[in-house]
Amino acid sequence: MPTPELKKWSGIFGEKAKTLYPSTDPSHDLLHISRVVKAALRLAGEEGADMHVVLPAAYFHDFINVPKDDPRRKEASRLSATAAVEYLAAVGYPARYFDAIRHAIAAHSFSANIRPETPEAKVVQDADRLDGLGAIGIARCFSTSSLMRRPYYCPDDVWGEARELDDGAFAIDHFQVKLFKIAETMQTPSARLEARQRVDFMRLYLQQLKSEI
Repeated sequence: MPTPELKKWSGIFGEKAKTLYPSTDPSHDLLHISRVVKAALRLAGEEGADMHVVLPAAYFHDFINVPKDDPRRKEASRLSATAAVEYLAAVGYPARYFDAIRHAIAAHSFSANIRPETPEAKVVQDADRLDGLGAIGIARCFSTSSLMRRPYYCPDDVWGEARELDDGAFAIDHFQVKLFKIAETMQTPSARLEARQRVDFMRLYLQQLKSEI
């Protein structure tokens, strides 16, 4: 459980988060941040990670949000890491945690392809990736698809049986192209178990979708 000191910082970070994450992108809004923080703290408790690193890294892993179709997307986590540490320094957060926080934020991103080297970085990465799976992952996939103006599926070949899957063109393709693969990248035992359960639900969803289409 977070200490009273960390609960104080959580309140401060929560207020800052309200200014950073607008509701215009439901996949990366304040609700997403709240879920990632909650999951990260739970995983930190289970895996013995330092919550002094995990808490701010979870709150500010998307400090700089670059759209998924932006060519700078691969740099987003590094930009966020730099901006987050600058903010933490400005509000007086203990500087001894900065290097670990910077790494945890930079390594969380799938597109950045940075290997998490610490328990804290592994926890933050897992917490963020879990939010891309299960019921909430399905919802986030379709909200992002709406922002990118891509249809739910290819009408001529829904499941990509005779074409190459393209998640830049169709929402459903994203399940196979990325989301199911994310489940295989979980760093901690706790997250691996939960990821498998969430993927099982997503496969059931696809079966139902198939029957409806």
